[in-house]
Parts: sequence; C-alpha cells; structure tokens
Amino acid sequence: MRPNASRTAEGVFPRENLTALARAGWNGVLLPKELGGLGLDHVAFALVAEEIGRACASTALVYVMHVGAAQTIALYGSDDQKQRWLAPGRDGLIGTYSTSEKATGGHWWFNLSEAARDGDNYVVTAEKSFTTSSGQADYYVVQTRTPGAKGPTDITFFIVDGKSPHIQPGKWDALGVLGNHSGPIRYDGVKVLNRDRLGKEGEGKDIIYHGVSPVYLIGLGAAWHGVARGALEETTRYATATVHRDFNHRLADYQVLRQQIGEAKVLLESVRPWQDALAERLDALWFAGKPQGELLIPLTEFKVHSAEVANVVARRALDVSGG
Repeated sequence: MRPNASRTAEGVFPRENLTALARAGWNGVLLPKELGGLGLDHVAFALVAEEIGRACASTALVYVMHVGAAQTIALYGSDDQKQRWLAPGRDGLIGTYSTSEKATGGHWWFNLSEAARDGDNYVVTAEKSFTTSSGQADYYVVQTRTPGAKGPTDITFFIVDGKSPHIQPGKWDALGVLGNHSGPIRYDGVKVLNRDRLGKEGEGKDIIYHGVSPVYLIGLGAAWHGVARGALEETTRYATATVHRDFNHRLADYQVLRQQIGEAKVLLESVRPWQDALAERLDALWFAGKPQGELLIPLTEFKVHSAEVANVVARRALDVSGG
C-alpha cells in the first residue's frame, strides 16, 4: 500500500493496491469462500480497513466502498448476481456505492432521481455526487426512486455495469485525499436489465438501513482510525529524528511538543475499544440473522468520532512537524 500512496496524492487511482488486495482475497473479506471470499467477519473487515488507512487513505476509502457494495449484493442479491458480480472479485473486479445527489447534499438516502420502466427492464437517469471510484468502478450499486414512486422512501437499488454507455464521471477536485475519485457521476438514460435490480422494487429503505449503512459506517470509521494512527506514527518518527543543532535537542525533547503528541495518542486510543465492540455486535446480529440497522445510531456516532479524531491528530502532526 505505502509505496503507491504518494501517487494517489497526485490523483492516481490506486488500482495496483486494489488488485493486490483482490488477489489475496481481502476484497472479499466478508464473502463466503464459494464466492472467492475469505468468509471472515466485521471485526476482521474493520482491522483490514484500519491497516490500509494507516498506509493510504485513498485506498482505504475505495476498499471500504467496494466491500460495502459487495456485501450489499451478498445480502440482497440473487444467485445469478452473486456469480456475475462477486465471484470474479479475486480477478480485481471493483464495485462501489452511488447514492448521494447534489440536490439533497448529505441526506444521501433522499433521492430526487427516479428510474423509468423499459418493458421489463429499467432506464436510470440520475446525477450523483460523491461516488467513490467514479469512472473507475466495474459496477455501481445505484440508489434511486422506484418508477412511479409514491414518496421519497419508495427506493429501489440497481447494479449498473461500469462499462454501460451513457455513464459520465465528473472531475474529483478536492483537498486532501484524491486517489479515491469520490466525484460526481451522471447516468444519462442508462439501461439496466431486470436481472440487475437489487432486491425487490421499493425495498431500498431496508437495504439502506440493514445492508448499506452498517458496512459503510464501521468501515469508514475504521479507515479514519487507521489514517489517524498512520499520521501519529509519522509524527512521532519525525519528532524523534529531527534535531535542532543549535541546542542539540530533538523536537521530542521539547515538553510542549511531547504534550501535543501525548494528547493525540490518548484521544486516538478512545477509538479502538469502540470499533471492536461495534464490529462484534454487528457480527452477533449477522450470525443470528437479525437486522443490523438497529446499530445505526452508535455506528454513525463512531464514524463521526473517528473522523474527528483523525482531524485532531492531523492538526497535531502539522503543529509538531512545523518545528
């Protein structure tokens, strides 16, 4: 992961990293072995996302969205969909979510776009924002209103082939992570066969609560946890290796800088037990065949807290390395 991280800072999609993970089976960490996966659990998934985040934030974000999309198909997809979209995972097939719309901002569960019917099939026209792996994914798990929807919660999911015509990815122009390509994407009358509708018509609300959100939230929280750990490790190395020759003191010899590093370390350690406990609870629900959506509030709190911890640690890193 780490040797390619500098390239993602230039906006290069981390395809090499994702291919290496796929060949080792990690892209199918939650999938059963008969689909080429490792058959592991959410505790393992969170640890993997964390470790990737320590080395490369862009790869971690792409990875989490892929695992989430694949797991959503595993939970709600047909046997045919699992064979076509999940079984080739070890060959490097990458999926992602495509849910948010610019018009509704962070309320990514609320879509204004609506699929249309084409006989037994569908036509998807939608302008999505913040679609990770935009223009790079082999398939998109797309959320939109059901044809003839009666309200905003009448949602249906579709699996859209990334090679379909009339898909127009936009430019990802942002501060920070760039290699994840979490930019806008337009589906301009994209035809989707009936066999690639994910779940039943109108089942989207349940898929959001019990399929998309749990994996997405634990994964992103773990990824930012890893980013924070990586930043703190680099900061500590820098502080212990950099010497002010006028007084022959390392940066780490200054009490004020040691305090900043120590405060960051204490805050960071608040993430680990929370991550492990939530992942274990997700596994307990999964293995019992119960809906995982009952954990949405603590999962959301964990994801927000983890991201804030990463921000604080990064600020401390800038302060310390500024010496």
